[in-house]
Amino acid sequence: MKQWWRRWTYEVPLAIGDALWEVLVVQLAALLDRLTVRKVIAFIPVVILVLAYYHRIPIPPELVLIGDFLAYIDIFSVLILLGMLSRVTTILFVVKQAAARIATFVGNAAAQLRRLDIRHRRQRGAATRPHRTPDRSDDDRAPHGAWGQAAFA
Repeated sequence: MKQWWRRWTYEVPLAIGDALWEVLVVQLAALLDRLTVRKVIAFIPVVILVLAYYHRIPIPPELVLIGDFLAYIDIFSVLILLGMLSRVTTILFVVKQAAARIATFVGNAAAQLRRLDIRHRRQRGAATRPHRTPDRSDDDRAPHGAWGQAAFA
């Protein structure tokens, strides 16, 4: 009987105390060491669902939708990042096309300026060279040009 009394008054409470210490202190401290913001955010929908099914407290549907959003935050963050990347890609494409068009326009404008030769324009009041007058008159020339002379020979 003494053995039984010692076991139930001394050893069992000590074993229960050691188990509670292990669960409530050691394992809880290890859990808190591994806890991250992502895990906290993932746990919020669970709390909202528990409150939603606890019928004494009315929860608005917006709060449940926020819980769903937080539950799928990984998927939403990937979609948001893909949306931002596609916008950045589109913006870069438009900037690249605009730069190519500007470069083409500048190249065409430079070619037009060279073609117009703006640097060496004549002044309107400058004297021009007189046209050459032929040495012979029209009567001295042979008829029909060079072929006419060959025809007479």
